[in-house]
Order: sequence, then structure tokens, then C-alpha cells
Amino acid sequence: MTETASKPIVLVDGSSYLYRAYHALPPLTNSKGHATGAVKGVINMMRRLLKDYPGSQVGVIFDAKGKTFRDDIYPEYKAQRPPMPDDLREQIAPIHNIIKAMGLPLIIVDGVEADDVIGTYARQATEQGLDVVVSTGDKDMAQLVNQHVTLVNTMTDTLMDEEGVLAKFGIPPSLIIDYLALMGDKVDNIPGVAGVGEKTALGLLQGIGSLDTLYDNLDKVAELTLRGAKTLAAKLEKEKANAYLSYELATIKLDVELEESVDSIAVEAPDSELLLTYFKEMEFKSWVEEMEKGGSGVPSAPSADQAQRAAEIPLAPQDNDYQVVLTEADFKAWLSQLEQAELFAFDTETTSLNYMEARVVGVSFAVEAGSAAYVPFAHDYLGAEEQLSEDFVLTSLKPLLENPGKAKVGQNLKYDQSVLANHGIALQGIDYDTMLESYVLDSTATRHDMDSLAKKYLDVSTTKFEDIAGKGAKQLTFNQIQLSEAGPYAAEDADITLRLHQALWPRLESDTGLKSVLQDIELPLVPVLSRIERNGTLVSKELLSAQSHEIGGRLEALEKEAFVLADEEFNLGSPKQLGRILFEKLELPVIKKTPKGAPSTAEEVLAELALDYPLPKLLMEYRGLSKLKSTYTDKLPEMISPSTGRIHTSYHQAVTATGRLSSSDPNLQNIPIRNAEGRKVRQAFIAPKAYKIVAADYSQIELRIMAHLSQDKGLLEAFAAGKDIHQATAAEVFGLPLAEVSTEQRRRAKAINFGLIYGMSAFGLAKQIDVGRHEAQQYIDTYFARYPGVHDYMDQTRADASEKGYVETLFGRRLHLPEINASNGMRRQAAQRTAINAPMQGTAADIIKKAMVTVDQWLCDAEIDAKMIMQVHDELVFEVADASVDLLSDKVKELMGNAATLDVPLIVDVGTGDNWDEAH
Repeated sequence: MTETASKPIVLVDGSSYLYRAYHALPPLTNSKGHATGAVKGVINMMRRLLKDYPGSQVGVIFDAKGKTFRDDIYPEYKAQRPPMPDDLREQIAPIHNIIKAMGLPLIIVDGVEADDVIGTYARQATEQGLDVVVSTGDKDMAQLVNQHVTLVNTMTDTLMDEEGVLAKFGIPPSLIIDYLALMGDKVDNIPGVAGVGEKTALGLLQGIGSLDTLYDNLDKVAELTLRGAKTLAAKLEKEKANAYLSYELATIKLDVELEESVDSIAVEAPDSELLLTYFKEMEFKSWVEEMEKGGSGVPSAPSADQAQRAAEIPLAPQDNDYQVVLTEADFKAWLSQLEQAELFAFDTETTSLNYMEARVVGVSFAVEAGSAAYVPFAHDYLGAEEQLSEDFVLTSLKPLLENPGKAKVGQNLKYDQSVLANHGIALQGIDYDTMLESYVLDSTATRHDMDSLAKKYLDVSTTKFEDIAGKGAKQLTFNQIQLSEAGPYAAEDADITLRLHQALWPRLESDTGLKSVLQDIELPLVPVLSRIERNGTLVSKELLSAQSHEIGGRLEALEKEAFVLADEEFNLGSPKQLGRILFEKLELPVIKKTPKGAPSTAEEVLAELALDYPLPKLLMEYRGLSKLKSTYTDKLPEMISPSTGRIHTSYHQAVTATGRLSSSDPNLQNIPIRNAEGRKVRQAFIAPKAYKIVAADYSQIELRIMAHLSQDKGLLEAFAAGKDIHQATAAEVFGLPLAEVSTEQRRRAKAINFGLIYGMSAFGLAKQIDVGRHEAQQYIDTYFARYPGVHDYMDQTRADASEKGYVETLFGRRLHLPEINASNGMRRQAAQRTAINAPMQGTAADIIKKAMVTVDQWLCDAEIDAKMIMQVHDELVFEVADASVDLLSDKVKELMGNAATLDVPLIVDVGTGDNWDEAH
């Protein structure tokens, strides 16, 4: 929070807010299809500003419609700017209306820009000795900064005073206009001096002085240590008129005729009834809920009942009771609180993010909002007499942490469970996890890390780890951080976790489907994933090394072939050089351009060109092999844990929109399976001596889910009869008996089956199976004629999604679709495609998660020499003693097949081998 003794006047550059909000946020829409993203962004920034400057006078200034005096001076001013997007234009009136309903002065003056109005107010304030804060993201405003005028950027949370301008630009505020005059401004079409960029402009101003001084001393320019200094004076002389024209255009006007002076800007009481109406129209649910609980809609608006609403406002740091526990007596008092509490928040602080290597250096707790403690026991710089011992703390906590009947809440407790295992503690009683609560509530609303959640659901800006540990190579580990910073940071983690749970759980508890997804799928999976991660998998360093050598040789050969095709040597990894070869020298057709207008060399472009030209085809192979080498064959050996001799991936439950797991370090989901090189990588995932790898994979699970959800008679019968679904589809589409379906027809039917559930168009299908668009459309039409239930299901799903704003899996997992009613056709169609696919992909994810929990429980109870070591897409992978292979294979097939009850059988294919490739 920014505090000054005299409460500064706050001037908001509304036009800057408008564009920044529009480009920063996703294109949100309400259920009527009206764009709302910019409205939400602008008002959110306004609310933040009002909290940061309580009691200040605030004025919000926007550009007026039409031309300004600068257009009269220079008709080309801003001439190249594209017109305002329609979906932004329609949001201006709602923004203005809400700002006025918030009781804030909305100021628009014809013939000038918002900058000029702000500049005039800033001059008036300076003359009266009043402090002003200008809230903007516009660098031009730096010219206004003085001892009374400061800039604040709400997006980067930075203040800029006179020293700040000097630090950022290398020149004082008094030279900012000269700086802009010399280098120009492409966005505003201010010409500047041709050939003078940022570095040259800075060198001229630092070396000689202002524009006037510079033109009085052109003979001194050649003496500067600037690139091209000897010819620069002639350029400046030639461009003098442009320089002074640019100076005039860049100068913010300080004498605009205004109806009221800066000291008469006044904030009025908000019109809460009108504000609530606007928030409901925009469908800003959290703000509606806030107001319906008695809020005014304006966080810091001075109103009579503000004190009564204090409990709803997030606690400021000075209100929190955060303790650092250093004595046995204090620790035992906290331990007693934890033992008596129905629920407590828990967090660990460690030496590393690598869960296999990390050691716990301290723990934090919270039992009620605003009160938390941090117990350090392994900070390097503290002696034994200055902190409690690790053995004492962890031994005392172990019965509590291992008690399944003692409810705990954390943020990403899978990590805490894994690092506690390094100390011989088996964490149980994971009743809640705020990361998973947020993810189940709305997977797409935000990232699910603590900092993002605290901002979204509590409107609290938490202390970031980098704030206390630094960044880069010099970043400290937690055990090196002083307790004065480490204690409040760690205690805040526990406090925020508890408060997030208190905010999120009631919303989930009231929805049976979401509650079930959390309690029956996601939370039981936490210990399962921790075990899989810690089990790790064995890889052969020798096989990977040999493959790296083999791929390296192939890459060299491909590079030489590329040089022959291009008739010159070039860097195959350089998009610029590649673009020159493909589109200038070889004159291949330009399919797509980059945002800067250059021909694109992206993968999808090369894939299309590869259909007709040899060099792009070769480049596709080169890129694929290069990525395989750098990501897997070179990297996997480096990832082998020195303590276990295995690699240990990290599974992420709260990343994908649909509920699927993702993995990293290494990413097991992206190892190719359709080419020989990818399969060789899988061959390096091996079983130890006297063990086998067993892989169990759901067969065509998403198509089976489609059959169940659509209740299409043809699909249900085909699956019930155990037919090859792609062969059966080919028979229907091509009007043939099953026995007469060719391999090519089956391939095309497979593309149709999978393509339609992913929303593929006739154009996309045509490209995939290499037929004309008309022929592809005929295939699709015939498919829907043969499987009318699928067509009806898709239509109904799109309609339901449009009405509700979300779709659900079979188990109640919800995927929100903010663009399902977007006015932009492409965005709306993309959301409709997601609406079709998400229930299938999400249900498949739910099924394999349920299977993992069931299989893991059996493994824990059966005392069998086997362990689950990987989950990849629809597949579970195990490491099993030779003697137990048959028992495990049969049981896993049974358990996975019974993980869900569908109207078609769930088929599980099980394979066995000495390595993953053999088993798959």
C-alpha cells in the first residue's frame, strides 16, 4: 500500500488502462456474447488503485473522440494505427458507466488527449505544492515527473519518481521530450530523426544536452563515441524540421482549459444499486457476491458501514499475528493447538524444489485466519542454541502428521508429502488442498499457484520467494534466509492457505458434482502420485548414449542433404536464414506470416510445404530428431538421481484444462511412439534384473465415452459386439461389408472417428487424409447419417454449453468456456469444438485417475513385489517381479476395466516386456 502524509491526488490515464486491460486479459464474454474482458481489467485496476490510495482524490481521464490539435499540426499523427477493435469499442460505454457509478470523476476534454488533461492537472498541482500520482503505462508521461509528480504502473506495481526516470531512461524528466523527438515513436507515427534510435538519442542527450543545445553544437557530435558519429551531424541537420516537429508532437500540453481545477476533483459516494446492476449485466460474479454481502462495490470508498465490513477485507500484514517459534515452550503450545484443532494448515520450507533431494528446514502452521507460526530447525547460520533441533521438531510432529484422522489443508501437499518422506514421515490426513480446490472449481480461471490464488480469491498480494531470496545464480535457498524475512514469509504461506480454503471450500461443498471430483478423484490421487514419483523408473544410460550418437550422425547427414537442396550452407536452426532460403531463394509459397510480417517457418507451415517440396520435408525430420536428442537421449542420463539410480518425473494435477495429468523433468507424455526413434527412447526405459515392465492401456477410450454419452445405437452395437470400430465406421461410411474394408479406408475412418470428436472441419479432414474438401465433407455427412446420435449429442452439447457457459464430464468435472458466446466467430467456434471434446477427454482423465487410486490401493494391500512407475495418457506402467507378472496383469486389467460403468465395455490391453517399448 502506498501511503503519504498528505494523501496525493491520483490521476488515472483511463485510455492507457483501456488498451492494457484489453491486451492483457483473455477475451472474456458474458452469456449474451458481449465482450467483458477490458471492462473487468480496467475496473479491477481501479479497485486496486483505490485500495492502495484510500481517501485520495481520484480523477479518471479518457481520450475524447475525434481529432486533436496534433492532427492539425501533423495529419499523419497516429495515422497508421489500426481502428479500435469492435469488441473493445463496445466496452467503452460500460467502463465509463461503471466508473461514474463508483463515484469517480470521469473527465474527457475535446480536442486534446488524456495526456494533456493529466499534464495540465499535474502543472496545477505542482504550482500549489500538491503531490500527484499519475497511474499510467505510457512512457511519454515521464516528462511530467518532478518533486510533486510521480508515476505508478499498476500492472508492474512500480513507482517512478525523478530518480526512477533517470534509472530507467538514463536521462532526467527534463530531457524526455528531447529523447522522444530524436528517436520518434512508431506507435504514434512521430517521425523523429531518421537513423537515430534509442541508443543514439541517449548518447546525444547525455553527451551534449537538450535538442536546442544539440543543434547549437552540431560540430561536437563527431567527437562523441557513438556509432556513425562522424556522419551524424549531417543527418541531424537534414532532419532538423522533423526533430522539432516531433518535439512539438511529443510535448504534453500543460495549459488545457478545464472546467475545474485539480484541487476541486472530488470522489462521491458510489451508487451501489446502479453498480450492482452493471456488475450483474457484465456477470462479474465475485463482485456481485461481494456487494450482495453488503459491500459498496468500491473497496476503499469512505462509507459509514466500512468498519462493519472489515472482516471481508483481506488482512493487511500489520494485522497478522505471525510468530517465529524458537523455544520448546512455544512449540509445545502450538503443538497443543494443532492437536485440538479440527483442521490446520500446514506447509514445509525446504532446500530444493527437487522433491527427491530436498530437506525440510522448517515448518509452518495456521489454525485460524491471521494467526500463524514458523518453526525453523535447519537454518545454516543459526547455532544449535538458537533454533530447535530437527529431531525434536519432526519427532514431535510425526504422530500428528501421520494421523489419518487429523485433517490437514495445504497448497500442493504432494510436494510436502514427498519431502517429508525423505525424513521418514508418511504424511496422512490430506483432507484438503487449495491448489486442487481452485483447479476443480474452475480449471481455466487462473493459474493455481498460491500467489495467483491469493490475488484472485483474497485480493492479497503475497510476498514472492524472489523478494526474500533474490533471483538467478545468486538466489538463496531457504535455509540461508534470515529469520526476519523467512519467518513472516513461511507463516504467511500457512495463513494464506487456510484463508484460501475458507474461501474456496464453501463454493465446492455446495455443488455435489464438484465436491465429488475433489474428494473422490483428485485428493485420493495425491499420495498415489507421490508414490509413483518417488518410485521412479530405471533407464539405460548406455542405450540412450548409443541412440544420441546414432541420431547425431543422422542429423549431420540431414544437414549435408539440406545444403545440397539449398545449394549453400546455412544454419538449420535459424528461422531468419531458413526463411531466406525457402521463400527468397527457392521461392516456395508463403503460407503464413509472423506478427512482424516475415514468412513463418513454424512447424505447421513446414508440414504443409513438406507435402510438395523436399527441403521442408527434410527439415521436419531434422527438427523432430533434434528435439528428441536434446529433450530425451542427451538429457535423460543427466536426470538420473545419484541416490536412486532412477529418473523421477513430476506429475501435475492442476495444469491442463480438462483434468488430464501432465508431467515434467522429464515430460513423459511427449515421447513419440509412431516412429522408430521414439520407440528406441522407450526401449531405454528398462526393468531391473528378475523384473518385467507391464503396460496397461485403455483401448479407444474416448470413442467409447462418445458412444456412452451420445447413446448412438450404431456405436453402442459396434462396441458391444467387439468390432474394430474404425473398420466398422469405414463399412458404414463407404457402404461396404466389413470384410471388404481396405487398409486405406480403415485409415480414413480412423481419421474421421478421432477428428470429429476433436471438432475437425472438412478442411482439416481433407488435409489429413489427402482428399478434396468436398469429398471430405461427404464423408462427414455420411458419418452423421449413419451415426445420428453423435450428431444430436454434438448439437445438444453446444446448446447446453452456450446456455450454461460450461460442460461437464461423466463424473461432474466442469470445464468453463468463457468464449462460448463470443461475438468473434473464430473464438466462438473454437470454444464449441472444446465443448464437444472436453467431456470425452475429461471423462477419460477421470477414469484413469480413479483406476490409479484403485490399483494403488490393491498394490499397498496385496504385498506383491510390484510398483506403479508411470502414467502416460491412457496408460499405466508397472515394474513387476517375474513371478508376479501374471497376477498383476490380470488384476490390473480387471481393476482398470471396472473403474467406470459405461454402456459399452472398457477394454484394457496389457503387455509385458523387458522394456517399455516391448510392453506397450
